[in-house]
Amino acid sequence: MGLNIFWFIPTHGESRYLGTSEGARQISHDYLKQVAQAADQLGYEGVLIPTGRSCEDPWVVAASLIPVTQRLKFLVAVRPGLHQPALAARMAASFDRLSGGRLLINLVTGGDRAELEGDGVFLDHAARYEQSAEFIRIWREILTRSHSGESLDFDGRHLQVKGAKLLYPPLQRPHPPVYFGGSSEAAHELAAEQVETYLTWGEPPAEVAKKVAELHAGGSKRSRADLEISPNLWAGVGLVRSGAGTALVGDPKTVAARIREYADLGLDTFVLSGYPHLEEAYRFAELVFPLLPLSVRDKLSGQGHQTALGETVANVFVPPVVPASPVSPH
Repeated sequence: MGLNIFWFIPTHGESRYLGTSEGARQISHDYLKQVAQAADQLGYEGVLIPTGRSCEDPWVVAASLIPVTQRLKFLVAVRPGLHQPALAARMAASFDRLSGGRLLINLVTGGDRAELEGDGVFLDHAARYEQSAEFIRIWREILTRSHSGESLDFDGRHLQVKGAKLLYPPLQRPHPPVYFGGSSEAAHELAAEQVETYLTWGEPPAEVAKKVAELHAGGSKRSRADLEISPNLWAGVGLVRSGAGTALVGDPKTVAARIREYADLGLDTFVLSGYPHLEEAYRFAELVFPLLPLSVRDKLSGQGHQTALGETVANVFVPPVVPASPVSPH
């Protein structure tokens, strides 16, 4: 089975050098379109669009990129507590139909406490996961039942719906796939019951293996002196920016080898980013893709006529000599 490599749409800003404003770029729709089209043409499976108050809205951005891409999938967040499940189901169905079945759902439960409270979410950690479990169950059922015209009644601790019904079903059956990440016991229970793809941070392979085998949390806070947490795996990114902060470091063969190491544990999807995202999308695809088994890349390379890779020099081809036509003097 081929691996799925996703890229990242930098809706929270872009810079050439991580952790500094030097070489910073203004985020515009034109630039986001360039990144999406590069990922689409190079053979990335899809793109993750981040969520939060530091970002442009992911649903608006994703919808704007539908007509400028052809096969790229969009991993877009739903936020229990901010979205209602019935509304989120309608949004998902519309997006899925209009994009030709290119929607993936990122179920986001956590977040910064101050930001959550600013958005009107005051539940504690345990209650947020309870709410998320109810949310995604309602969401899934509404979309699944839309194919047969059935409605849904649900009476939970945090969420209730009565006669919830979707008239226009999604293109994907029974619903767009759901992605979700979390390291707590509650998160693992939710993942096991409700989602198609479980997301984990870039932890050392041994720790990831534990999650794959047992869905047991791994990793811990580390000092500056312990930033290389596994061969070619550097955690220093977290010192200069928030969020997930792990980088694969090395030449193309080394990076490909590390990715294959994760793949051997059962992982088949990787969400990557680089600075700046436009140039790095090309660099990673050109240097690392040929070293990995990528089903999308294989499909793209087999389409249409074959074109030359790299620079084509014309002087190896000698043009034929054609006698000059006589010119009448004037």
